[in-house]
Amino acid sequence: MLSREQKGALPQPSELHQALSKADVRNIFFGLMLGMFLSAVNQTIVATALPTIGRDLGNVESLSWVIISYLLASTLVSPLYGKLSDIYGRRSTMLVALGLFIAGSVVSAAAPNIGILIAGRTLQGIGGGGIVPLTQTTIADMVTPRERGRYQAYIGSSWIVAGTTGPVLGGILAEHLHWSLIFWINVPLGLAAALLASRAMKRLPRHDRRHQLDIIGAAMMIVAATLFLIALTSGGTRYPWTSPTILGLVGMSLMLTTAFAWWLKRASEPFLPLDVMRNPVMLAGTAATSCTMGAVLGLTVYMPLYFQVTHKLSATEAGFALIPIVVMTTPGSMLSGRCMMYLRRYKVSAVAGAIIAIMSASALVLWPAMPLSGVVAALTFIGFGAGTIYPTSTVSIQNAVARHQVGTATGAMNFFRALASTLAVAIMGAILLSGLGAVPERGTGVELLVAAASQAGIDMAAVFRWVFVASDIFLGLALIAILLMEERPLHGPARVTSPAPAQASPAPAE
Repeated sequence: MLSREQKGALPQPSELHQALSKADVRNIFFGLMLGMFLSAVNQTIVATALPTIGRDLGNVESLSWVIISYLLASTLVSPLYGKLSDIYGRRSTMLVALGLFIAGSVVSAAAPNIGILIAGRTLQGIGGGGIVPLTQTTIADMVTPRERGRYQAYIGSSWIVAGTTGPVLGGILAEHLHWSLIFWINVPLGLAAALLASRAMKRLPRHDRRHQLDIIGAAMMIVAATLFLIALTSGGTRYPWTSPTILGLVGMSLMLTTAFAWWLKRASEPFLPLDVMRNPVMLAGTAATSCTMGAVLGLTVYMPLYFQVTHKLSATEAGFALIPIVVMTTPGSMLSGRCMMYLRRYKVSAVAGAIIAIMSASALVLWPAMPLSGVVAALTFIGFGAGTIYPTSTVSIQNAVARHQVGTATGAMNFFRALASTLAVAIMGAILLSGLGAVPERGTGVELLVAAASQAGIDMAAVFRWVFVASDIFLGLALIAILLMEERPLHGPARVTSPAPAQASPAPAE
């Protein structure tokens, strides 16, 4: 039997639904979706405008850091926002994130040189990195775990719209107007999102509990992750993987990670609580979503090159051929959300989806030079299968931890997922490096690469076979994690089938 204190730590459906009406939930969700769209679109909208920005600011060598600085900053702060929202509430923390994002947009738009632009993008990332975990955590406050899968699918749709419209919008603004409008447009949209959040989130239920912010632990984790991410993004492109620079960065990161692990056992309230990190659902769910995201992101980065060098598509045609793996995650997420709403064995959709994705990636491994229609079909099934895993993992993690730790757990999940995605891209890049002798930057050097490969007689399909092997391994690890993840009963309204007895509600991890 659970103690009174343990029961009080669990999200009770009645508590969650008495405070908010359907109109309240809808208004809050609209604001969250707008914020999510802004965070997602700013990861892609700059890419097509980089050549124009480089010419205007007179610096082409540092252009890649305009994108990398945003990704690094947004990755590092995600667990920090989760912890802060558990301490100070979702509304105030979300307003801070949006405020920093808007301020970073203003700095970027008015930047007179590349250094100021990179600083503005870093500030943007510090704000944008909090929007994603805060949105997921706020949804956990608004609706019961059994209903959250549906909202997670809606969030996925905003990422699809951002991923497909961002590059197009960025190219249009940079070519026909001015590149600074890419950042100025964030100001009114960000203010609108902040206004919606400020008004609607006042009625959000609070689960206040005294917390301490572990400054030392947070600093060690952020510095260790920064060094590791810089090594991953620089290895094989700016420096050889075995160079003293890369080895030194990795070594310092490992030392700080060891010190961080030691500190977690001694801090009175560690930055990442041990009961959260040791929770078996947290471990398995984070591993599942991290490996899935790594496989999908790695394919998204390198498939355009595959299409151009193997199937001789133009850059535009390669972009269109990539759309299925991005778009089809939403139907997969919606299917998974429905399973969580109505099925007791709700993992079935994620298990089936992972198997479908693995079989599709295996087809690319066995026949890397298959016709274009077959490759597009394989990417379609990979995207659909991956989409079933994201909401199942996220909701299971939030359902398995105490309600005052939902923000911390969600932020940590997003942090490790981003690290795994960067690692997957680095591994696939290293595979291409071994096959081609260089890893081309996205959108540049394709013609030279094709010419060099033709002269050397390199079978490009055979090179990419090992990229597909890497993605298949990541998807296989995701399936194993899903199978190992405990399927705890989800809190929520009565199902069509007989509801589970009250004593079956999961207890927080000890």
